Amino acid sequence: MKKNDFPHSRAKRVCRITDCRGFTLIELLVVMVILGLLAAIVLPNYMRKVDTTKIQAARTQIQSLSTALDSFRLDVGRYPTSEEGLNALRQKPSGADRWDGPYLQKEVPNDPWGHAYVYKAPGDHGGFDLVSYGADGTPGGDGDNKDVTNWENS
Repeated sequence: MKKNDFPHSRAKRVCRITDCRGFTLIELLVVMVILGLLAAIVLPNYMRKVDTTKIQAARTQIQSLSTALDSFRLDVGRYPTSEEGLNALRQKPSGADRWDGPYLQKEVPNDPWGHAYVYKAPGDHGGFDLVSYGADGTPGGDGDNKDVTNWENS
């Protein structure tokens, strides 16, 4: 008999070929555990960054709207009333003869959380108050629920 005719030597060759083609269940489970641990570490940090980014976006939008409101005041001689609201930046309100708008290129945006900005004129903190109530959409709060206003810089 030849050396290659033994059944067990042929079986060893087949096993070696199949062993080289895939991963064992244990190896796959180890990789899944490692990926789960990485996700548990990275996702909370990522979510905090998203919240911080939304707060900064709200501040930027409030600054932009404030600039448009100041331009309206320079042309008309007053800020839009609370009843006229921020839509007066896009559509001429009645009685605003010197209106030279639109003062915004696009429609009045919602805040980054999808809520309408709260506008009040005359304001309690100046000529107008402009507020985003944050993620929860209600006054007050901490973190991403904190109000973002035109009279506070932080």
